[in-house]
Amino acid sequence: MADQDLPERPDTPCVAVCSTTFDEICRGCGRTYIEVAHWVSMTAEQKELVWQRITAQGYPRRNG
Repeated sequence: MADQDLPERPDTPCVAVCSTTFDEICRGCGRTYIEVAHWVSMTAEQKELVWQRITAQGYPRRNG
């Protein structure tokens, strides 16, 4: 998948509702803490896979 084939997305799914208190998934954006930590070094394709998964799961959520 080439970068030009990827959908327009915000730079990050972060909604400033950061909480991994009960498990390894952020209650705001739906990413794992590993995905959050590595987001800046991920390729556009890797980020798109995360975006697809979190949006299918109903994220990002502003009210956690």
